[in-house]
Amino acid sequence: MTELDHTTRFLFADCAVRGELTQLDRSVSEVLSKHHYPSAIQPLLGQFMAAAAMLSDTLKFDGTLSLQVRGSGQVRTLMAECRDNRALRALAQYNDDFDDRGPILGEGQMAITIEPKQGQRYQGVVAINDTDLSLAQVLEDYFQQSEQIRTRIWLFADQHKAAGLMLQAMPQSASEGDLDIPDDDENWSRLMLLASTLKPEEVFGLDAQTVLHRLFHEEHVRLYPPRPLEFECTCSAGRSGNAIVTLGATEALALVEELGHIDIDCQFCHERYVFKADDVRQLFSASADDTLN
Repeated sequence: MTELDHTTRFLFADCAVRGELTQLDRSVSEVLSKHHYPSAIQPLLGQFMAAAAMLSDTLKFDGTLSLQVRGSGQVRTLMAECRDNRALRALAQYNDDFDDRGPILGEGQMAITIEPKQGQRYQGVVAINDTDLSLAQVLEDYFQQSEQIRTRIWLFADQHKAAGLMLQAMPQSASEGDLDIPDDDENWSRLMLLASTLKPEEVFGLDAQTVLHRLFHEEHVRLYPPRPLEFECTCSAGRSGNAIVTLGATEALALVEELGHIDIDCQFCHERYVFKADDVRQLFSASADDTLN
């Protein structure tokens, strides 16, 4: 089967509604292959990845968008981020005595953080309780309360793939290209009914054009070019070295003398960076040179 890792923006030509269809295959498999997550966590992490990719492309900015939840349930922290509308990574931290019979997230908060390469950082925080609301419903409430934008979201995931579909009513003053059509309840209700028929086997196994044609074949839908997505971690030897420098020379050198080396493990991809005594001394030598210069 063809691997699906992209997000596709689309627009209804006859009404003020826009949409986003995100399909993830290889990127989800790569994230899950780095950890031995309990089976109950894997689909939830996939949903977070799909949501982060979908929202990042919807907002149309260069930078990083992340979703992070801190809850009182079995999962302490769950986050996913999408950088520059293409690079995905995700992470879950959970109790050692994880029991999927209890609340997965429980009560807590979800932070939606936007860090553009140019401009100010923005963060919105919404309450969660996964015994009452799904992730899709939490995001819908966020758009309604924070942005006053009517939004519906459908999220799908299993232990291998993830996908998301979003429809969003455009403000009456909004215009994309030659579009300037006011929103109306009749169109919105019809499109919601059609979108609700989407099945997991369709969104997991068919390309975006075929999926949207099946859902909205009686509508005039304008598709934009799909944007490819992939798993990519931001860790590096340089970043790991900078983390050691923050310890200070005395503590870092004492640690490497005691252990023989300092290991830095990336929580996201499990890459390990090993710094031996000479490496650590070189870090602080370079740091001193930078300070003098």
